[in-house]
Amino acid sequence: MYLQLALDRLTREECLKILEETADSIDWIEIGTGVIKEYGMQIIREMKGLYPDKMIVADMKTCDAGKHEALQAFNAGADITTVMAFSANQTILDTLEVAGLHGKRIMIDLLGVKSKERVNELYELGADLVSLHYGKDMQKSSSFKEDAFLLTEDCPGLSVSVAGGITLDTLDTVMKKQPDILIIGSGITGAENPGEAAAKIKEKMS
Repeated sequence: MYLQLALDRLTREECLKILEETADSIDWIEIGTGVIKEYGMQIIREMKGLYPDKMIVADMKTCDAGKHEALQAFNAGADITTVMAFSANQTILDTLEVAGLHGKRIMIDLLGVKSKERVNELYELGADLVSLHYGKDMQKSSSFKEDAFLLTEDCPGLSVSVAGGITLDTLDTVMKKQPDILIIGSGITGAENPGEAAAKIKEKMS
């Protein structure tokens, strides 16, 4: 199980500081959508240059122009880029094709998806990595539901990541489902001591 640190709603300087403190405990670095919108592809290049041995996830949330946006992310150094599950099938296929040509991966973001049929369709298109994503705005009224894992139960070859307000206190509930990747943002970045928070979460995962 990998620990993916989500860096979002942060300045470049805050991202760099948090990474210095947490790098020993995390496996994957996610450069959040808001950070990419603020700093562009350069922040991806910078992160890959500083942490070449870490898996870099560019949370592009692509929903159209799949080839172009996937190439943007991969050429900047991302190992994985995200595509929204509601995108047209052709967009999904285009991004998967680009990823295959470059030896990279696509993470399909299932934000808002409630249909197992759509997940099965994505699987049949060739998707091999998805994110059960409980969005920031949704977290204002409720928390991540375990039954979200029902969406992927018919796809045994699918790697599953989980994101949505996960903290050290809620970790046990999510880990019972044994996802492949735990995506944690403010549970680490918003902690008084991010390095300590990341280390405690990683220890609990092992």
